[in-house]
Amino acid sequence: MKSIILAAGKGERLRPYTMEKPKCLVDIADKNLLDVQIKTLNSLNIKNIVIVGGYLNHLLDNKSDKLIINSEYENTNMVWSLFCAQDELFGDIILSYGDIVYSKKILKDLISSDSDISVVIDLNWKSYWSSRIINPLDDLETLKLDSSGYIIELGKKANSYEDIYGQYIGLMKFTSKGIEILKKTIEELYRSGEIKDKSFKNAYMTDLIQHLIDSGYKVKAVPTKYDWIEIDTPEDLKAKETIRRFKNITEEI
Repeated sequence: MKSIILAAGKGERLRPYTMEKPKCLVDIADKNLLDVQIKTLNSLNIKNIVIVGGYLNHLLDNKSDKLIINSEYENTNMVWSLFCAQDELFGDIILSYGDIVYSKKILKDLISSDSDISVVIDLNWKSYWSSRIINPLDDLETLKLDSSGYIIELGKKANSYEDIYGQYIGLMKFTSKGIEILKKTIEELYRSGEIKDKSFKNAYMTDLIQHLIDSGYKVKAVPTKYDWIEIDTPEDLKAKETIRRFKNITEEI
């Protein structure tokens, strides 16, 4: 199994901490996000790590087996970074964002999923977002499931908490069959130049996942209540909840 970590962005909301380093290299308690994520992957015998970098990418040298550069990182988003890694899209793959850290237990549950496309969702989203943002609905997106636990909607602006069964955390798995579906879909969307109402270059991963769902492919939710963090702002970085969760995660590995 391979891991592809998308870590090309500038992390402007996290300044001044990203003035001289990529977002994924920002430290919490003397450990950076990327090193902890890689250590978590290694702990479950995922050794083949591919990073898609962009901003200050020279600082990512020697962090992984392969570093792919999204040279258009200033004007593109996650889907374009994934497109840059299209030659690596084969076999079973764990795909994740570079600005997250997650419990080894979450990764174990994700690996255990037998679906071709599996996406981790946080069931404790309300308490986590409430610790970060005064009005969580300002930041939260919809996520709805069918009766069998498959995602039917995600990534839209949530108007009420009833629109949110869980929160997408930026961590997913594709089997070799799922990767073939993903690669074929990306190639088709690249040729069309758009996903939903966005250009292909500016589309989010949630746009791509929703397109897969709308195209009839099954996307299984892997629900979790275990610890994870994402770092978007200086407030996230310094929050007591961030530090508590980060400590729990690092102690596991």
